[in-house]
Amino acid sequence: MKKLTKFGTWLMGMFIVSVLFPINTEAQKTTKLTDPQIASVAVTANQIDINYAEIAMKKSTNKEVLQFAKTMKTDHASVIDMAVKLAKKLGVTPETNAITKSLLAGEVKTTKSLKAAKAGHDFDKAYIDNEVTYHEAVIKTVETVLIPQSQNAELKGLLEKVLPTLKTHLEHAKMAQKDIK
Repeated sequence: MKKLTKFGTWLMGMFIVSVLFPINTEAQKTTKLTDPQIASVAVTANQIDINYAEIAMKKSTNKEVLQFAKTMKTDHASVIDMAVKLAKKLGVTPETNAITKSLLAGEVKTTKSLKAAKAGHDFDKAYIDNEVTYHEAVIKTVETVLIPQSQNAELKGLLEKVLPTLKTHLEHAKMAQKDIK
């Protein structure tokens, strides 16, 4: 039975990876983004992680997972706030694009998986594994697409300012991942 549970957890992890993989391939290869589209990707990616954190805050009883989820919710809400203020200042309205659509499609599938995961260890592992994978994908997108394609210096500066926080989240998630095995 234990092998079956480990296999199921591994399978869920692989499913999550497969859902997020598109933001690192086709959407990036074929899309040249405008600043309004970059703003859309940034806000969407942060909101998705808030949504995942809210699921974790409802389903988990693990103190480490709950603290991590609370940090995700607080930090990503702060980034959205900064992005919205900058967009208003610049007169930019975020514009949906291929990467935003890919993120949202991945969110639907991942949300279903997280909600379906059995509460307790199985959920905690699925949530933290997703956070590692999600932050790796988002960091790569910020570094290889969003920052290089930003035309506005203030938008580029905001993305560069947020990048270390995303990397800290990734390291925190990796530490939690080791504890939850």
